[in-house]
Amino acid sequence: MQLIAYIIIYPILWLVSILPFRLLYALSDVLYFFLYKVFGYRTSTVKANLKLVFPEKSDKEIKDITTKFYHHLCDMIVESIKSMTISETEMKKRYQFTNVELINDLGKKQRSIVLMCAHYGSWEWIFILQTYIQHKGYAVYKRLRNKHFDKLVKRIRAKYNSHLITTKETFTVLAESKKKGELTINGFASDQSPKVNKAFHWNEFMGIKVPMHTGAELLAKKMDMAVVFFSVKRIKRGYYETRFKTITENPRDFKDYDITDMFFKLVEQQIYEAPQYYLWTHKRWKHRDKVPENFK
Repeated sequence: MQLIAYIIIYPILWLVSILPFRLLYALSDVLYFFLYKVFGYRTSTVKANLKLVFPEKSDKEIKDITTKFYHHLCDMIVESIKSMTISETEMKKRYQFTNVELINDLGKKQRSIVLMCAHYGSWEWIFILQTYIQHKGYAVYKRLRNKHFDKLVKRIRAKYNSHLITTKETFTVLAESKKKGELTINGFASDQSPKVNKAFHWNEFMGIKVPMHTGAELLAKKMDMAVVFFSVKRIKRGYYETRFKTITENPRDFKDYDITDMFFKLVEQQIYEAPQYYLWTHKRWKHRDKVPENFK
C-alpha cells in the first residue's frame, strides 16, 4: 500500500516541483484558499495558541496574524516540494547566509557544532548551507511512516552532504563520526513539545511554563560541541536571509539547561518581531496544565 501511494503521489510532486516560481506561488494561493478558508486546517489550534501567548492582542490582530500565517504555511509547503528539483544556483539566490564565516571560523578551530533552530521562517532550504562549509551535516528528524517517501526526503537532503538521522541514532552516529575525526554540524529543531514523562526541564516559553526539549544541549555537553543558533528572516516571498549566533563554544561551562533557556529566549525574539512566521499549527503549549510540583 505504501508503494502504491508513492507511485501515485510522486509524479504529482515532481510536476509541481518543476513549475516556475510564479506558477508555484499561484498554486500556493489556491492551496491557502482550500486549507484555510474551506477546510479550516487546525484553525482552532492556531487561534487558541495565538490568544494564549498574545492575550493583549485584539481579535482583529489575531485574525490578521492567522491569515498571514496560513499564506506563509502554504508557501512553505510548495517550497519544500520545489526542493526536489531546484538548482543549487537558484536556491543560493533565494536562501542566503549573512555570516557563514561564523561557522567556518569554528571549523578552523576544529569545533563540531550543535545547530539549534525553531520552526520559524523557513528551515526547508537550510541544507544548502553545506555548499559553503566543510562540516558534514546531520539533522535529527522523525522518520516518515511511508518508507518510500522517507527515502525520498533523505535523498533530497543528501544532495548537499546533509544526512537525516533519528533521535535514537543520533549519539551512535555522531560518536562514530567523532572517532573518525570528522567535523560535523548537527541540526536540531528544539522548540516543539516533548512528552511530559520524558521532560527533564520546564520553563516559560512566550510567558507560559511548558516542558522543553533538552537533547541538543545534552549532546553538546556530552560531545563537547559548540552551540550555534540560526534565525531566519523572510525578505520577500520566496527569499530568506539567515543569521548565525554563537550561544557558546564551551557548553560544559554552563549549568544544566541554561543553554536551553538561552535558545528559547532567542526564539521568542523572532516570534515577537514577526509572529506570522512561527509554526502555530502545533500544540506547543498543550502540557501547560501538567507542570510537576518541583517545577512550579
